[in-house]
Amino acid sequence: MTDSDFDQKVHSIDEWLPQTQCTQCSYPRCLDYAIAIAKGEADINQCPPGGDTTIRGLAALLGKMGKPLNPKYGEHKAKEVAVIDEDRCIGCVMCIKPCPTDAIIGTAKHIHTVLSDDCTGCGLCVDPCPVDCIRMELVSEQDSGQETEQKPGPHWRWTEYSPEQTAKAREQTQSKLAREDARAKSIAANKKLKEMRQASSDDLKLDIMAAVKRAQAKKQQDS
Repeated sequence: MTDSDFDQKVHSIDEWLPQTQCTQCSYPRCLDYAIAIAKGEADINQCPPGGDTTIRGLAALLGKMGKPLNPKYGEHKAKEVAVIDEDRCIGCVMCIKPCPTDAIIGTAKHIHTVLSDDCTGCGLCVDPCPVDCIRMELVSEQDSGQETEQKPGPHWRWTEYSPEQTAKAREQTQSKLAREDARAKSIAANKKLKEMRQASSDDLKLDIMAAVKRAQAKKQQDS
């Protein structure tokens, strides 16, 4: 299989994942799970949010037999979104970093809030909160019976995740990962530069000390 064929296979598999980025499959992101499936390192029944729909789709795509969702990775549930109790929020920003799609906005010491349209329901923000002010609510409860978005068509894969939501979640996740990668590279480059400057400074000190010793030795010889 060529690199191009492998990339296309990964892309096709990734299209059958709802892009919740929830890590329940044991991989850090949906794309990582797709790569693992393409390599034969992961099974097709490890995605609780995608449930039977994802399993059937992947089975047909890859020419495999269907199978039940592996309970080791969780159970399929109706979609939820995170909600922050702003009266209890202390603005610690601990929930912002784990959010894969930048669905939480706020700055240090200021109240945070969740952009429900961007929330995939991954729940990764709940545990890091030191004051337990984040809860997960069913989308129907969060919407309070109001129609907030167009429902997916009858031929779309999931009823819980629309084509627009999955595409947006994928794009926002990739954007955040790229930003974090650039930040890590910048930090590493600055650290290396600092080490080089320190080494240069140490070398300069050694050169100065050697020059002083030579001058002192020459002075003793002259005397």
